[in-house]
Amino acid sequence: MCRSIRTLRHQDDAATTGEIEAAARQYVRKVSGFRVPSTRNLAAFDAAVADIAAASERLILAMGGDVEPGPDRRPPSRGAQSHDHDHAHPHPSAFPA
Repeated sequence: MCRSIRTLRHQDDAATTGEIEAAARQYVRKVSGFRVPSTRNLAAFDAAVADIAAASERLILAMGGDVEPGPDRRPPSRGAQSHDHDHAHPHPSAFPA
């Protein structure tokens, strides 16, 4: 479905709450078709992210995985890193997460 959603349950490393939220947000973006929701859809978008993150955390814990508080430790994607060229499109870092 979406290659950028990574596996969060590992035998030797706990998933962080930030990683779970990032995966949930990516899933909602994929399903909704919007990278950034409109003002009208923001509440529904954020509620879906929260619901999916909570379900994901319950799943990881039920399967014997660990979850710890903390940020997403994944490095930014190639497209989100700074680059030196002129372009007409907005830089990905200009969009809210």
